[in-house]
Amino acid sequence: MTAASEALLRASLAGSDEQGPRPMVDLDMPAVMRKALLPALPLLKPAAVLVPLLRRPEGLTVLLTRRAETLRNHKGQVSFPGGRRDPGDPSFAACALREAEEEVALPPENAEVIGYLDDYPTISRYRITPVVALVQPPAQFRVDPGEVAEVFELPLAVALDPGSFERGLLSRDGFKLPFLEINYHERRIWGATAGMLWELCRKVNSHRA
Repeated sequence: MTAASEALLRASLAGSDEQGPRPMVDLDMPAVMRKALLPALPLLKPAAVLVPLLRRPEGLTVLLTRRAETLRNHKGQVSFPGGRRDPGDPSFAACALREAEEEVALPPENAEVIGYLDDYPTISRYRITPVVALVQPPAQFRVDPGEVAEVFELPLAVALDPGSFERGLLSRDGFKLPFLEINYHERRIWGATAGMLWELCRKVNSHRA
């Protein structure tokens, strides 16, 4: 089953590349806000996250982190390992792998990058490139307590089920912004992280159809 799932993922992400121009995810936001956002896109800071798909005996899982409460932005929220691209990072994939090693001690050699999701803009003024990788998990993950409160795993089957996602509206700057969320075992996965999972779900199910 895992082999079939991996083959489907590879096929769904085939042709995705981190070289520009990178596609931007469709956020389904009000047209007036979309128009206001366009001039700001070149000013967003480049960042990358790793979407780690762990090879487990029971099937693939998605590794997620809960951010430390001491962080300035998005504290306590569920996220992927990742961060701002440094000048020394030769690629977005290298950035994502470096951050994953720093945050949860994931050895880069354990990860095989298989593709990319569309870039995602955030309210903290980042343009995030999601890097999808198949991962042979280490014996245990060791978190950097300054950045990560805990790690947990979401079954990939849950992330690829459109019925797992709930929709809501967030009020910001006079606008009603749509967002997605997954509630799993008393953990709330929402915002950009849920949006990236939805993009993965959409790509895989579109290919499957």
